[in-house]
Amino acid sequence: MPYALAIFDLDGTLADSFPWFLRTINDVADRFGFRRVADEDVEGLRHASTREILARLEVPLWKLPAIARHARRLKAEAASEIPLFAGVEAMLRTLAENGVQLALVTSDSEANAREKLGDAASLFAHFDCSASLFGKAAKFRRVIRRAGVQPAQVIAIGDEVRDIEAARAVGIACGAVCWGYAAPAALRALGPDHVFERMDEIAWTLCPGAVARMSEATSGNVSG
Repeated sequence: MPYALAIFDLDGTLADSFPWFLRTINDVADRFGFRRVADEDVEGLRHASTREILARLEVPLWKLPAIARHARRLKAEAASEIPLFAGVEAMLRTLAENGVQLALVTSDSEANAREKLGDAASLFAHFDCSASLFGKAAKFRRVIRRAGVQPAQVIAIGDEVRDIEAARAVGIACGAVCWGYAAPAALRALGPDHVFERMDEIAWTLCPGAVARMSEATSGNVSG
């Protein structure tokens, strides 16, 4: 079935923020009193769920709101250091120009998200930002209601285990990208509907006819 709405995660999916995260996490750990992340810990954490990560790092749950607020401030200060992945704007533009509504769901602030997205922010019809006690599933439900589409016409695309879990909870399709925070093997183990190894595969999957026509036109121009 063609998708009418694509809900995107931001960090690790559209924005290449993992290097910034690795540079920043231990300063945050020292400030809020949880375990520092050693270099040898990183790969194991990429295979863990959100709950497992919090447990391994011994993050006090009651501190999570304060940690999230602090992280948003740090991201705002470092926005110019966090680029979009190559091909993001072209992919988003292809979807939007072919009738797919775009939504962004992130725990970051909308101001931070718009700054990271730059010109591509104008392609999004819906934003649901900031941390939520009820998690991503509640945000997905809100966005779907605003978009006025059926769950069967929606796909959520992200880079973490929790993105897949939230999509399953809402009854929508999920796509996992292999270039973000979670290890591809951890994502594949959950059986997402689609696994994307390259950015252009998103447009190919969601708008196959349109992308094929674009390729044919390009080939025709080159050969001519």
